Amino acid sequence: MPSRSITSRRDFLVQAGAGAGMLAMASLDSVQAGSTTHFRPRAKRVIWLFMHGGPSHVDLFDPKPTLTKYAGQPLPDSFGNVMTRRNVKKNPLLAPLRPFKPRGESGLEISDFLPHTAEHADDLCVIRSMHGDSVNHPQSVYQMNTGSILMGNPSVGSWVAYGLGSLNDNMPAFVVLPDPGGGLKGGPPAWGSGYLSAAYQGVTMRSGSSPILNLKPQPGVTIAQQKRDLALIDQLNQRHLEIRDGDDQLSARIRAYEMAFRMQTEAPELVDLKDETPHTLSMYGIDQKETREFGQRCLLARRMIERDVRFVQLYSGDTNGWDAHADVNQNHSEYCQKTDKPIAGLLKDLKQRGLLDDTLVIWGGEFGRMPMSEQGKGRDHNPWGYSVWLAGAGIQGGRAYGSTDEIGLRAATDKVHVHDFHATLLHLLGLDHYQLTYYHNGLDKRLTGPDEANVVHDLIG
Repeated sequence: MPSRSITSRRDFLVQAGAGAGMLAMASLDSVQAGSTTHFRPRAKRVIWLFMHGGPSHVDLFDPKPTLTKYAGQPLPDSFGNVMTRRNVKKNPLLAPLRPFKPRGESGLEISDFLPHTAEHADDLCVIRSMHGDSVNHPQSVYQMNTGSILMGNPSVGSWVAYGLGSLNDNMPAFVVLPDPGGGLKGGPPAWGSGYLSAAYQGVTMRSGSSPILNLKPQPGVTIAQQKRDLALIDQLNQRHLEIRDGDDQLSARIRAYEMAFRMQTEAPELVDLKDETPHTLSMYGIDQKETREFGQRCLLARRMIERDVRFVQLYSGDTNGWDAHADVNQNHSEYCQKTDKPIAGLLKDLKQRGLLDDTLVIWGGEFGRMPMSEQGKGRDHNPWGYSVWLAGAGIQGGRAYGSTDEIGLRAATDKVHVHDFHATLLHLLGLDHYQLTYYHNGLDKRLTGPDEANVVHDLIG
């Protein structure tokens, strides 16, 4: 047998016969092999609509008459110190920029910024008491996506793929549809696998004939030739793997080759919309310039979950996105116009196809916006109180859960921290956030972190 050098801590533990290291690996393997729920799930799949940049809750989903009443006045001293990215505490309060109206049979109040989404008010549960721990974009993007403000942790989609496995062997369990403008604050680690195997990271996909770069064989290479090439590569990789005691990165690379080959037949059909009716294309706004791009990605999300992709994350917002420092009305008019009709179309389409019954839809950003003005017409970041909505998969719609204070500055009643939100999301998928763990650097890591986190049972119908 060829000699091998010790190249990692795992290699050292294995070669030294360290029992703790081997037990940890055995425990890890048993969790991965299970791919079963801890209890009966409400949700089978997830579509997460991530509004990058921080949409303003007080202008969209959290009506505040008091903010209107005292607009133009400074923040009262009774609200105490306010941590902001910029010194905006002394700036005058800014009233909501569009009227709120009761919608649907439930009377849930939603802003005129979102007339199409408002038509589905009876399906929405708006969490008005979300809160996180950082006023900065990268840290808050990481926290909302991975549970931690620090880079390098597995994303929610990766945890779900790790805990539940794939529903379709020819497609990834976790797919990401980034905004084509790019520029996500914090970058791809937001959908990375962190210390989990690379096999669980989000696979980025786009519309068009090449959904994944370099997926198609080179011109002149037949399927038979490619099969022979891949068989040889697999044989060499397996031999390489045998003398490296199941190296995670190499194992993930082998699985990626296998998955890519299977996707060559399924992925191109997935992104080809020619079999969709004109009515469906119009419902998503694909027949209109302003909504075409986001509408195509919303339709792709529906087509993915139809093919049993378990977790789909769809981003709206390029480098700055919904980050309305200078002018909330201008910014949110643009982004609401791009996304409102496609999202409403997605909800309607899922419902009429019976997919909303076991698909959880999430809408929200990394934080909200301050009730005080910035530059006269804008708002600064606000992680201390903001809104996220849920629909489908056993969620009782037509209601708001929790509240911020009278001006929308901080979460006030029935507070939902990001960790509680993640615990609830996993619960809906049938996973106990305390039991879904991964042994890393001597600790059993989990999405919700070492501190206490609680499932918000009142959110579940």
